[in-house]
Amino acid sequence: MYQYILFDLDGTLTDPKIGITSCVQYALRKMGIEEPDLDKLEPFIGPPLTDSFREFYEMDEENAAQAVRYYRERFSTVGLFENQVYPGIPEMLEELKRAGKRLAIASSKPTVFVKKILEHFEICQYFDVIVGSELDGTRSRKEEVVEEALRQLLPEKETEKYPDGNGGFDKAVVMVGDRKFDVEGAIEHGIASVGVAYGYAAEGELAEAGADYVVETVEELAKVLTAG
Repeated sequence: MYQYILFDLDGTLTDPKIGITSCVQYALRKMGIEEPDLDKLEPFIGPPLTDSFREFYEMDEENAAQAVRYYRERFSTVGLFENQVYPGIPEMLEELKRAGKRLAIASSKPTVFVKKILEHFEICQYFDVIVGSELDGTRSRKEEVVEEALRQLLPEKETEKYPDGNGGFDKAVVMVGDRKFDVEGAIEHGIASVGVAYGYAAEGELAEAGADYVVETVEELAKVLTAG
């Protein structure tokens, strides 16, 4: 049975589409690129921003870094609140806490923004540990975020049992997320993974990445996490 549960934020607990895509659109415009269709910017939800600007708009490192700065101009004051918690999430988190589970956030979004979002939507109290990336771009890879979340969430005596990350946690710890990056981060550290198909993964992405379970709804997710 799962005792330690790591959650991604965007596309897993909240639907951030309007905020993220509008801020990407803003950053692109400041870089001289017009993209009127917010739907085309959905792939920015999940992976590190720098990687996305480089991959989708062929920016070099310097321009990608500038685009991220423009993105944060809008996101830090407006975009982070253009967001909504998926129906049923607060009730699920409360149920898990009542059952004695220890919960963590493991997000590629900067920690300062993660905390503001959780506090704004009044779900911060459910999490024992909150881990995100740093504003300077460090710890942005999901593998790094999961590693730090595990370090903080699990007692020292538990982490010492499995120092090489080759398994052992899988029956007690699970990572929940909506993109392949979440699944890959879980696999890297030998823990189980649940992919949520109601988020922003492409069709088949989560199963192809190796998720142990793929769920279609929050209700189904709650059953998997409760049953383990």
